[in-house]
Amino acid sequence: MVFKFLRGEGNERLGSVEAKVQTMLSLDRYEFDLAMSALLGDVAAEEVNADLRATDRKVNSLEREIRRELLVHASVFGGIDTPAVLVYMSIVKDIERVGDYAKNLLDLARDGASFAEVPDVEEWRRLSAELSQFIADAGAAFQSRDAKNARNLRTHGDTLLDLFDERVTDLIREEHPDGQAVPRALAYRYVKRVVAHLMNLLSAVIMPLDKLDYFDEDPEDRLGA
Repeated sequence: MVFKFLRGEGNERLGSVEAKVQTMLSLDRYEFDLAMSALLGDVAAEEVNADLRATDRKVNSLEREIRRELLVHASVFGGIDTPAVLVYMSIVKDIERVGDYAKNLLDLARDGASFAEVPDVEEWRRLSAELSQFIADAGAAFQSRDAKNARNLRTHGDTLLDLFDERVTDLIREEHPDGQAVPRALAYRYVKRVVAHLMNLLSAVIMPLDKLDYFDEDPEDRLGA
């Protein structure tokens, strides 16, 4: 586990970075919830657009702050914390990307997509709540360095990735007179990327440094663990 040496050894030097990582994840979840509320027809897209994009700018700003802090930290402490610095550099990009896909989901709603009356609206509502919780759970597993929970979440994430691929295939093969097939297929692709980036975050808890950042590949395309 990459971060094992950081726990129980009085290492507080990266505490500011850790706190900002958690803030980024909380903001990501807020962005995602706003986007899905618009797609599901619970709120007009334009009513949440400014709020979501302002929140995303905060996420981007925090990413830059973290990178600056890590560069300073590396220059002061040299190689002693190099593994941690490399991990944080990797995962903050994954966390930032979650917000980008939330914007993409909102843009579907701004372009006229609405899942309020699609046949699978209840599944979308369930997935919206489930993925929102997945963001929170991934952040908690990372914060606590809970390897068991991270593995369970990774397994659940792979199940979700398979489900999203199946749903896209179904939409391609079937007739959908409601006009929402393309937006739904795109939305499945976007939420798939959200889950994949969160799985990269979880990999920092359970994988060695050289095997981070590959869970955004489909399972059959990943290099051997």
